[in-house]
Amino acid sequence: MEEKLLSGWKGDVAFLLISIIVVFAIHNGLKIALHTDSPLVIVISGSMEPTFYRGDVVLLKGVPPSEIKVGDVVVYKRPYTKYPIIHRVRDIVEYNGKRCFVIQGDNNWIHDFYPLNVDDFPYLKDYIGLAEGNVLPCVPQEAIEAKALLVFPKIGYPPLIVREKLGLG
Repeated sequence: MEEKLLSGWKGDVAFLLISIIVVFAIHNGLKIALHTDSPLVIVISGSMEPTFYRGDVVLLKGVPPSEIKVGDVVVYKRPYTKYPIIHRVRDIVEYNGKRCFVIQGDNNWIHDFYPLNVDDFPYLKDYIGLAEGNVLPCVPQEAIEAKALLVFPKIGYPPLIVREKLGLG
């Protein structure tokens, strides 16, 4: 009778460990190849419908602000929010030698505003002339994290539901 190399619970543990190592290696490889700390993001809202739906996974690439064009979908970090935001660039404002992106979700009726808090974020001093009260009408180039490359429909929906059920999302 032929004996398996690893059978029973030992085989299961070995498979689990190898799976974790492979996922970790792929994720870190993508981070290096795509120049971003978050190469994959799960869409958590309907603000980009019909382009992206809740549960879609988007592959991202870090790019310099000079490579972002009107119509590109970008991810940016907004102060005081838990998750990065993925929306479309509608216009680009050149100001003080920097770029400020007018960004809006495809399913939103107004563009995104960006809080102007120069005490916590000194780089915002360069954009004070664009301010409308305590907000900017555009997203500064320093907040842009990456540009969308590819979408994998709905594969992120199961983890999204689990996070919501556990109160993590």
